[in-house]
Amino acid sequence: MTRVGWIGAGIMGKAMGRNLMKHGFSLHLYARHPHKVEDIIAEGAILHDTIADCVRFCDVVITMVGFPDDVREVYQGEAGILAHARTGQLLIDMTTSSPKLAKELAEQGEQKGLRVLDAPVTGGDVGAREGTLTILIGGSEADVHAAMPLFAAMGEHIHHCGPAGCGQHMKLANQIMIAGALSGVSEALAYIQKQGMDPQEMIDDLKAGAAGSRQLELLGPKMVKRDLAPGFFVKHFIKDMRLADEEAEEDGLCLNVLQTVLRNFEQLAAEGHGEDGTQSVITRYLHEKQDL
Repeated sequence: MTRVGWIGAGIMGKAMGRNLMKHGFSLHLYARHPHKVEDIIAEGAILHDTIADCVRFCDVVITMVGFPDDVREVYQGEAGILAHARTGQLLIDMTTSSPKLAKELAEQGEQKGLRVLDAPVTGGDVGAREGTLTILIGGSEADVHAAMPLFAAMGEHIHHCGPAGCGQHMKLANQIMIAGALSGVSEALAYIQKQGMDPQEMIDDLKAGAAGSRQLELLGPKMVKRDLAPGFFVKHFIKDMRLADEEAEEDGLCLNVLQTVLRNFEQLAAEGHGEDGTQSVITRYLHEKQDL
C-alpha cells in the first residue's frame, strides 16, 4: 500500500485525503493544529508529530497549505520537506501558489534527486468531497505519469500543463476568469433585487443560457440566502488574485477587471469577511441584513 504524507488538511485537503483513503492509499498527516484533524484520524489516517517524521515514513508527500510563505516554510525550512526527503521521493504541491516558487522548488528538488510537481486544483469544496476536481500539473511527463493514480483518486479532469510552474500559471488563469464571473453574478443579483424581482428566479431562468456558470449555479443561491460559510476563503482568493496581478504586471499586462475585483475583495476583507466564502462579495453591493 502506497503511503501518502499529507501536509495541510484544511477544507479542501481533508476531503481530498479522504478520497485517497477510499482508493486504498495509506494517509499520514502532519497538522499544526492536531485537534482539527481528529475526525479524519478516527477514520484511519495516521498523525505524525513533525514534518520530518511524516516525510521519512511516506512514499509520496502532498502539500496543500494556504499561502506561498507557508509553502516555503514546509519545503525549505530547516525542519522542512526538502531537508528530510529521500532520493527519488515524489513531492506534490497542490497549493495555489507562485509559479516562480514552483520552479524554484523543482530546481532544488532536482539537485537533491527528488521529483517535484506543482498541481493546484479547481472545483471547490464540492469537487474535493466528490472527487471531481480539475487538477492542473506542472512538471516532467514521467513524474506526472507516476503520480496519476493519486490524481485519479482526487479528480476527474487531470491535465499536464507543461514544465514546472505551468500548473500554477493555469490555475491563476482560472482565478482571473472566476474573478470576473463571480463579480458579474453579484452585480446581476443586486440589479434584479433593486428592480423588485426574485433573485432566485433570475438564477433559475438564466443558468442554462449564455450567462450560465458554476459561479451562478453554486454560489448564486448562497448569495440569495446570505450563506457566507466558506467553501473557498476570501483571504485565499485575494492571495490568488494578487499572484495573478503580479505575474501579469511583470509581463506588461494590465488586467483591469482583475484589479477592480481585487480591490473589492481587499475591502471585503477589511470589513471582516476574510474568513468567509467568496460569495460574501454580494455584501459589497447590498447591505441589507435580510435575505436578497
